[in-house]
Amino acid sequence: MAPLIELNSLAPDAVDGRHIRALTFQQVRMEYLTTVLQRLGVDPAGRRALVIGSGRGLLARGLAGLGFDVVALDPAARATDLARQAAGDESVEYVTAPAEEPGLSGRRFDVVFCTDTFEITGDLDAVVARASELLLPDGVLFYDTVNRTPVSRLIYLGAFQSLPLTRIMPGDRYTNDRFRTPQEIAAALAAHGLRNEDICSFKPKSVVGLVRATIARRGGKITDEAIPRMTDFVLEPEGKPVVTYLGHARPQASQGEPGGRGA
Repeated sequence: MAPLIELNSLAPDAVDGRHIRALTFQQVRMEYLTTVLQRLGVDPAGRRALVIGSGRGLLARGLAGLGFDVVALDPAARATDLARQAAGDESVEYVTAPAEEPGLSGRRFDVVFCTDTFEITGDLDAVVARASELLLPDGVLFYDTVNRTPVSRLIYLGAFQSLPLTRIMPGDRYTNDRFRTPQEIAAALAAHGLRNEDICSFKPKSVVGLVRATIARRGGKITDEAIPRMTDFVLEPEGKPVVTYLGHARPQASQGEPGGRGA
């Protein structure tokens, strides 16, 4: 019998591909962010961070562990509920709102991290516009997303969304036109005064391990928490982003001013 495929699910037997993805990407997301902040001379202690597309709050709690005061924003109320249930005593505020209209009027952040967002939204311009408005003048915007390549279509639209043996996502989660190349992301950022400073490919050490983990999870042989050890995603700074990549951008006026604080 095929498992229940449901995002942000409360059902104990459901396969939630969104949560699986968050677990498998957590290490590379945190490694990339901390490396960039160290290079820029930014100390997280007491600074403010916003995670857009936070899901069950895993990345938000990771940032809080670094010392940030964090707002975790997600469009799905069920995801926000699950995040609150998983929360400890971290300095995280959970909010339900879409990335295109996040609200948070009058608030600005040292770090904005858009995750599970650029490859989902149908209005990237609105997402970037709102994110840029919420970023302090010397802040850093981080993101991860999916490139538009034949391989990414095979994996995301085929294996993760369509093939019975490896499907972990609803059939309408991803579309080819919402996969964006690094050049398209850089142009969208530039349109709102942000200069893309870097992209960094990341991938599983073993594609075979990824396939095995996916099949095992669908079959109920392993839990979500076992998947990161089997897939072992790693950063590949010098590699071409064949499927997934991270990046960061800063406001044009802040170039050459690492570590400062905005007004």
